[in-house]
Amino acid sequence: MRNYQIGEIILLAFPYTDQRGVKRRPALMLLDTGNGDVVVARVTSRQVQTMYDVKLIEWKHAGLLLPSVVRLHKLATLQKTLVERRLGVLTTKDSSRVKAKIQRIWTSV
Repeated sequence: MRNYQIGEIILLAFPYTDQRGVKRRPALMLLDTGNGDVVVARVTSRQVQTMYDVKLIEWKHAGLLLPSVVRLHKLATLQKTLVERRLGVLTTKDSSRVKAKIQRIWTSV
């Protein structure tokens, strides 16, 4: 089974928050646990932003088709077997912005 790196953009069936279905969409790899699970954040092309979102500047480099936002309040722990494929990887600039936002979120808890 393939191992994933933090910052990779993957394609998978992401569950709705009500657990009543899934939507095939890109997600940002946050953690590969090494035991068959991954922790991911939803990626969306909807530009409505919340304080937990990070707008990707170099979205094309990440393998995305449209300008996109990482939604850090929409996380899921999923089986690695649900990952369909790797689309790309965040640039250093976008990765730094995501990490900084995660740090701000967790220090406010």
